[in-house]
Amino acid sequence: MTTPATATSPTFDTTFASLPERFYSYTQPVSVTLAAPIISNPILAKELGIDLQWLASDEALQVLVGNQTAMGSAPMAQAYAGHQFGSFNPQLGDGRAHLLGEIVAPDGQRFDLQLKGSGPTPYSRRGDGRSPLGPVIREYLLSEAMAALQVPTTRSLAAIATGETVMRQSPAPGAVLTRIAPSHIRVGSFEYFAMQGDEKGVKSLADYCLKRHFPHLIDAPQPYLLLLNTVIERQAKLIAQWQGFGFIHGVMNTDNMLICGATVDYGPCAFMDQFDPDKVFSSIDRQGRYRYNQQPGIGQWNLTRLAQALLPLLHTDSEQALADAQQALDNYVKHYGAAYQAIMSNKLGISQPQEGDQALTEELFAIMAEHKIDFTLGFRYLVDQIATPTEHVALGAAFIAPQAFVVWQQQWQQRLAQDPQSQVERYQQMKRANPAYIARNHQVELAIRAAEDQGDYEPFYALLKILQAPYDYQSELITYVLAPTPDEMVKQTFCGT
Repeated sequence: MTTPATATSPTFDTTFASLPERFYSYTQPVSVTLAAPIISNPILAKELGIDLQWLASDEALQVLVGNQTAMGSAPMAQAYAGHQFGSFNPQLGDGRAHLLGEIVAPDGQRFDLQLKGSGPTPYSRRGDGRSPLGPVIREYLLSEAMAALQVPTTRSLAAIATGETVMRQSPAPGAVLTRIAPSHIRVGSFEYFAMQGDEKGVKSLADYCLKRHFPHLIDAPQPYLLLLNTVIERQAKLIAQWQGFGFIHGVMNTDNMLICGATVDYGPCAFMDQFDPDKVFSSIDRQGRYRYNQQPGIGQWNLTRLAQALLPLLHTDSEQALADAQQALDNYVKHYGAAYQAIMSNKLGISQPQEGDQALTEELFAIMAEHKIDFTLGFRYLVDQIATPTEHVALGAAFIAPQAFVVWQQQWQQRLAQDPQSQVERYQQMKRANPAYIARNHQVELAIRAAEDQGDYEPFYALLKILQAPYDYQSELITYVLAPTPDEMVKQTFCGT
């Protein structure tokens, strides 16, 4: 392929380069000789203002695999640190990723365009900087599934096969993912400078975040405290959404928590099938630190590390700075509680929450845990119970409620009788909150195995199409809505680094 004469190449900017060079290292991706396109995302490209003809061109293929540098691009790897499973690592950084630069979308928003699996960087720590095909497919599916669920997330613009073999537990074909994010600045980015006693670096990074993400706060009194409070609120709401969809991130290290409030790093993550509040999928989370019911608390723990890094900026008086930080962290509980209550009210069709709703929800989860009820299908079944439109398609035999669940429904129906909204309004509310399709582990694994073992991408394409419309159940696509059989169940997920 060649670039069509009418195609317009994107122009990159890199405001991150305005920061001192100790924040990053300029480094070029390592070229490959047998690059081949797997998929691109025209819907996202249109949102970003990227020319679709260019995206389909050979020039785009070469740029997005790392063989060619686009206009305005100055590839770099960002420096950051992080608490990993509670232990501090003073230097992590982008070990297999290159930030090509930033694209300004038609609405004026700025987005990072980053390649993952594009070769080693100064932060690779003896790693090869490459990615097997499997993790690229996993991130593409999971990030686009989350976007369709309207959960803040990084996005996937393209996946490209490198034609190389990557050695992990066994040989695997290599690939490069093009990841889009509002930015890649992490809690660990602030820790990197704070732990070195580099207050100037912390301030420079905070000023950059204010300018890029929260310009309305720059001229406000105590802008750094407002920055902390805003990040806390965004993260609380994000994690509440994870809980509402049964999503388990798997590696909630501080280097995987973005300041902009988007989900990042789809390594050993998973959506739950059978509900288990202590569920862990990640093969490296041996102590269950990041299990499902621990995620809200870990969010606050991570944000405490951010507050510590920002302390010198919060107030000239150290005691007042500490008090301000503590108040902000206390607000996390309020933000999370309010967001979680709203999410659960939507899932249960309640428009005006009452005091007893929490007990009703807790009883539901206790029944789901005891009877190993599928998280997604259990809630979607409740949508069936209040459905009124003639076009609604019920789960039918795809989910059979146990008797304890049916008994609980009577309490739930009594509660709904006290709520003022109409049945049609309730149906629409619940349908928007309870997907029929999620990125189920066994379906993702089938797509990965077909691609890695047979070079067959059709299962990947088919699953992606379904995940892009998660609320519209179609009986002919029942395979994708079904919970896994015991033989199909995936009990562990892996990060792929």
